[in-house]
Amino acid sequence: MKKLWLIIFIVTTIILFCSITSTAAEFSLDATSAVLVDGNSGKILFEQNADAKVYPASVTKLMTLVMILEAVDDGTISLDDKVTTSAKAASMGGSQVYLYEGEVRTVDEMIIAIAVGSGNDASYAMAEYMGGTMENFVDMMNKRAKELDMNNTNFANPHGLHDENHYTCAHDMAILAYHAIQVPLMLDYTSIYEYEFRPDPKKLVLWNTNRLLKWYDGTDGLKTGYTPEAGRNLVASAVRNDLRLISVVMGVEERKGHFTKSMELLNYGFNTYKYNLLCKAGDVIATVPVGKGSVDEIEATVAQNVGVTSAKTDTAELSFSIETESGLTAPIKAGAVVGQVTVYSNGEKVTTRDIIATKDVKRGGFLRTWQKLLNNISI
Repeated sequence: MKKLWLIIFIVTTIILFCSITSTAAEFSLDATSAVLVDGNSGKILFEQNADAKVYPASVTKLMTLVMILEAVDDGTISLDDKVTTSAKAASMGGSQVYLYEGEVRTVDEMIIAIAVGSGNDASYAMAEYMGGTMENFVDMMNKRAKELDMNNTNFANPHGLHDENHYTCAHDMAILAYHAIQVPLMLDYTSIYEYEFRPDPKKLVLWNTNRLLKWYDGTDGLKTGYTPEAGRNLVASAVRNDLRLISVVMGVEERKGHFTKSMELLNYGFNTYKYNLLCKAGDVIATVPVGKGSVDEIEATVAQNVGVTSAKTDTAELSFSIETESGLTAPIKAGAVVGQVTVYSNGEKVTTRDIIATKDVKRGGFLRTWQKLLNNISI
């Protein structure tokens, strides 16, 4: 399809002065492995033994949640679907929400049980619901992992209880986390801190295992994990001043150390980098012609913030270009992709974001088509 190019260059010289207490070369963590990722672009900002084999423990449930929420998003399942707990699911040990055999819960409730309460029983129940069997669901998890280029990961279950054939690396968990924050509803669930799961006969209130939600400003995810073999793990997401960072800390021995080490890593990121916002989510940045519609043009907006993450000491020349589709014809649905905006730093492409229609455009009626024809006739 032909493209209509609307080129807008915004060149900004950004000179920022700040005191940096450490550089990437000097910074290190007391953990088996760690990765820090720019949540805007997926770029790795720091890594330590990123490809070392580790056991994910309950961080596994991040993939389980991805599988569930992607299925919700594409309509395969619904949040209102009823899920019945099997005897096997109810028998899961470790972290659980005490589902009993035959208990029926909605998919929504099961997601909360996994994201907030880290329920092994809920994870197993959802695996059976989606895959028919736990084994089938694990095959689905491994297939999705390969699609995401998590090449050093193998899942053996949906919950993370120890298995020698259930392993990953910090780099793969960073890939998964970057994808996860883009899955619709993910951060809505992982940011829940408290939830009353069962009012009676014995009240059960779930408290999110990710204490950073209360301890570290800007945190909205993602998942903790612990087994004796794995140590203490945490994949966290936090945003401050439009800069989103993803931290992955694996194999910490110290009690609560996965929290303190994650805060150290996030502090390093927020002290060292900033996000240069060019367009805010919801900003109208283009007007796109529409043929055969009830209107002749439609406003287009960006669904996500558009900008560049850079070191605070950098001087950057930033620009972006807007490319919109030509030859668009009605009907068009609100949210339909009608172009792209591409961001450059010092002339190098950094990221691309979709431009979407702000409202529905219906097909124009016969009278409107006839009127437009008459208006175009020169006398």
